[in-house]
Amino acid sequence: MKFLDKLEEWLIASLMAVATVLIFVAVLHRYLAGLPIPVMQDYLIQLNTSWAQEACIYMFVWMAKFGAAYGVRTGIHVGVDVIINRMNTPWRNKFVVFGLLAGAVFTGIVGTLGASFVWEIGHTDQTSADMEMPMWIVYLAVPLGSYLMCFRFLQVLVAFVRTGELPKHDHAHVEGLAEETAAAEKGVHA
Repeated sequence: MKFLDKLEEWLIASLMAVATVLIFVAVLHRYLAGLPIPVMQDYLIQLNTSWAQEACIYMFVWMAKFGAAYGVRTGIHVGVDVIINRMNTPWRNKFVVFGLLAGAVFTGIVGTLGASFVWEIGHTDQTSADMEMPMWIVYLAVPLGSYLMCFRFLQVLVAFVRTGELPKHDHAHVEGLAEETAAAEKGVHA
């Protein structure tokens, strides 16, 4: 599980970083290419970033699909639970289990439909407009991300049935900061 968790986090962070750099370079190119800059003008004119927007759109789609699975695993995925949290424990638990099962079934269906679509489009010569990438690679985010999200719903369900706990995200927590704060407080109180 640790490998899958790290792979998921690494993929999301890498896609975000690459997309950010790519957008920065494309915007910089757009605004600097027309300026008479002695050394860089010839290089900037030859640089082709027409594919950057399409690449970033695809990277954000992949990031969103895997980010949703990450959100389920860590408890930051959107959920409306105001009424459910006011119920007594037995009813609350039944609704939580139902919600997690419904999420797993829904994402499993989306993943299966997505896999079928990828299979069908994989047997065509359809490519993306600017990058000319096979479209089945682009659409592969749907079944992979959906199946991972389905797995995460089931993982949270099993943990909830065993412990009664749902993943909880502490908005005030910054990784690495808690340890430094605790060490600083020990030094102040000593």
